[in-house]
Amino acid sequence: MPSSRQKIAVLDYGMGNLHSVASALQKVAPADEVVLATTPEQAQGADRLLVPGVGAIRDCMAGFVEAGFVPLLRDAIDSGLPVLGICVGMQIMMRRSEENNGVDCLDIFPQPVKFFGAGLRENDERLKVPHMGWNRVEQTRAHPLWSDIEDGSRFYFVHSYYVPAENNADVAGRTEYGVSLAAAVARENIFATQFHPEKSADAGLQLLKNFTAWNGRT
Repeated sequence: MPSSRQKIAVLDYGMGNLHSVASALQKVAPADEVVLATTPEQAQGADRLLVPGVGAIRDCMAGFVEAGFVPLLRDAIDSGLPVLGICVGMQIMMRRSEENNGVDCLDIFPQPVKFFGAGLRENDERLKVPHMGWNRVEQTRAHPLWSDIEDGSRFYFVHSYYVPAENNADVAGRTEYGVSLAAAVARENIFATQFHPEKSADAGLQLLKNFTAWNGRT
């Protein structure tokens, strides 16, 4: 863990209850300052940014833009600040989503966000959409955020749209649910998960703890 007190900014753009994320961060990093930032000014001086998100992509993108967080996020990425995206906070970093009849996203990662679709099946079993509950995550490459987390650990998912894992150079973790989906993506100082680490018991808390100690390099 870094020796000095850090400021961790959780970006609050009106999408979802963020208190569980903030509480989980405070639990794993009790000496740090965790801020729910509703404006870019409140996030200034942060040592790391967390981008959460729950809900429809159109509303999430609109809220993120209206809050003024796009320049903040891009500046953080360019400066090498560690960034963690969670759930729709991961999806808004993609190129475009099929949700809401198609929504352009931030295009930080070039992949699309696709709908699971009707008739999703695995081993002749019909799968429910949304994908909701615990599922195993295969760590497809080493990363500091996987430190002390056993490969194949279960994490908690809630989503109807997914980022494909196939032909995706940014995949850091993979999950099977009728299709092979990106459970986590990573590039330089960005790590983002489709699952909710704050709802994923010990493995999720370990990932958040790893984030608070990560220097943004792999």
